[in-house]
Amino acid sequence: MIEAVLALGQLDMFGPLRLRQLAIEYGGFWPGLLGNWRPNYAAQPYAMFLSYGFLHSGPVHLITNMITLWSLGRPVLDRVGQRGFALLYTGALLGGGAGFALLAPDLRPMVGASGALFGLAGGILAWAYVDRYTYRDRLWPIGQAVALLAGLNLVLWWAMDGQLAWQAHLGGFLVGWVLALVIDPRPLPND
Repeated sequence: MIEAVLALGQLDMFGPLRLRQLAIEYGGFWPGLLGNWRPNYAAQPYAMFLSYGFLHSGPVHLITNMITLWSLGRPVLDRVGQRGFALLYTGALLGGGAGFALLAPDLRPMVGASGALFGLAGGILAWAYVDRYTYRDRLWPIGQAVALLAGLNLVLWWAMDGQLAWQAHLGGFLVGWVLALVIDPRPLPND
């Protein structure tokens, strides 16, 4: 819904033409707000740790994230249910913001849900690791999946001329891995 309003704004069909820029100004993740920048409203330096995940740079960015959410969401819901999903997603979203805050090399804003999505991937891989370790299966497939995600980030960062928030992906992934083990530390029994 947010993206539809912002897209209509860009087409001069709803609100000001600068609607997307205003949304990013007020809801994007701005590293400078953790330093000496003056926020637009008092809670902005705190709210941005969540609000950035509900804004996207455009319809293609949103669609890509929604396809990813659709593919990663089902295994998480099957494993830990709606409450566990909400905890993992929200924690990874916060972790994505923290990763960006700690590692971003400049003061450009960040938007998008990919930090949370990488957290879902981290959770799925953490559970796969525990399951494989418990049942004495090879762990190499987990290492391959992590290497694939790292390689994908490198290729996308290069293809997007450095405009990929890999820092948020890393923060979300790490928090997702840890939270997944807290939410569901034991493997499912073999059927």
